[in-house]
Amino acid sequence: MGKFIIFGMLFYIFGNPFIAIIVLLLIVYVLDRRFVGVFPSITRPIQRARQISKLRKNIAASPSDVSSRHELARLLIERRKYGEALKLLESISESLQDSAEYWDDIGTARLKTGNTAQGEADILQALDINPRVKYGRPYLRLADAFRTADSAKALDYLQKFHTMHSSSSEAYYLLGTMYRVLGQRQESKEAFSESMSVYRSLPKYKRRQERKWAVRSFWRNLF
Repeated sequence: MGKFIIFGMLFYIFGNPFIAIIVLLLIVYVLDRRFVGVFPSITRPIQRARQISKLRKNIAASPSDVSSRHELARLLIERRKYGEALKLLESISESLQDSAEYWDDIGTARLKTGNTAQGEADILQALDINPRVKYGRPYLRLADAFRTADSAKALDYLQKFHTMHSSSSEAYYLLGTMYRVLGQRQESKEAFSESMSVYRSLPKYKRRQERKWAVRSFWRNLF
């Protein structure tokens, strides 16, 4: 009801229904980014492109800059440029043998470029160095990698992720999403319901960062 009232006010102000709709959508987007966070950031791709450009310049000026190469590889993985990221990560392998984050990154790049066996071994190496590296997300990547080839292994990795989290709405949302991919619909709905339940149990100061996952779980649980 409130949205119709706001739309009516905007239509009265601008005198054009299309402009009123655009302004209403912008208002909804701004409020979401401020209080919920379901919608993706429209500025993140621009910021990432600038970071990539800056890191490329740093590497051109200092080819032995390991930290710049690693950070550039991470950003390229975000952009799904896995082949280029893999080449960068392989070039700094000797310097980061003890880094769990490095092994997870190179394992992810290898999984995405078709080298599943080595990618799995790399990610397991990351988890051996630090079982809680990246809050257990490596287990989700492994579950995703084996969702069609070996569903039993995929479910096993999901359970390992599950055991690491008991008070995170985001974790249950991710768990529910992976169960849905694996065709475990009932388990998926239970995970989404648990995500909402966890959110309701959180103290107020924690709800802001977890709210978007509870909202996403609500919508995913409807379908």
